[in-house]
Amino acid sequence: MTEWDIKKLQILRTLSERGTVTATAQALLMTPSAVSQQLANLAKQVGVPLLEAQGRRVRLTDAAHLVLRHADAVFAQLERADAELAGYVRGEAGEVRIGAFSTAVPALVVPAVRQLREDAPALDVRVREAEAAEAYELLSTGEVDLALSLAAHAPTARDPKFTRVPLLADPLDVALPEDHRLAGRKSVRLADLSGEAWIFGGSGPWSQITTAACEAAGFVPEQAHSAAGWTAILAMVSAGMGVALVPRMAASTADGVVRVSIGGDQPRRHVVAAVRKGAESGPALARVLDALKEAAHRE
Repeated sequence: MTEWDIKKLQILRTLSERGTVTATAQALLMTPSAVSQQLANLAKQVGVPLLEAQGRRVRLTDAAHLVLRHADAVFAQLERADAELAGYVRGEAGEVRIGAFSTAVPALVVPAVRQLREDAPALDVRVREAEAAEAYELLSTGEVDLALSLAAHAPTARDPKFTRVPLLADPLDVALPEDHRLAGRKSVRLADLSGEAWIFGGSGPWSQITTAACEAAGFVPEQAHSAAGWTAILAMVSAGMGVALVPRMAASTADGVVRVSIGGDQPRRHVVAAVRKGAESGPALARVLDALKEAAHRE
């Protein structure tokens, strides 16, 4: 297969445009002898004469014109590559894979991706829903580039493998049946619900968050029912089977359920993003992090 030298093809192209070796040398800041030598080497590489004498000048052969037709396509492709690389440097191109827990996907990831589609349409964002703890396993193994999780399940700030970026302190509300004695209030104290039956997961982050919030209010919640999904939890609340803490970021609602703010020292869950240490300086990843911060700010 013939080896194509881009620099030599550029010299041939300039000769075609300028008409003489001297003008070509001036345009490319070369000596005429260097131009002639490079073109002679190109002719050897492609195996056909590219120039023929025409009086005191030279003219391009038919083979040279054929080479230039293909060279034009090569240069056009290189220009496109340069444009795409420039976009990559500005964070407008590339691929970023996000692992995020369920409520973060509609509340943070989707708004961020929607904005990025307008601002950087060549940036390809891939989303993978994952449990809070799983997101960091995916990040460690390189299966995602960015993990969204809860601070309680994120690596510590001293972990040398990751860089953590705080995004949001998400307030917790209490979900009550609409006929509950406190459903008409604008806010309630968590301690006022100490005698209620509670609904939360048997394990995992939400179990720990619910237990910690209740213990901070001075009581241990009685777990009457166990569920992990918001649809199931709110369905049981609607049926009067108990009460539950619900993150404000979770947009889930259900008929017969009232969400009431918790007064006083309102419990919150802290949402963080994490990337592998050093990766945060990558243009595409930095662009996605900025979009996530903006989405969190709007929450």
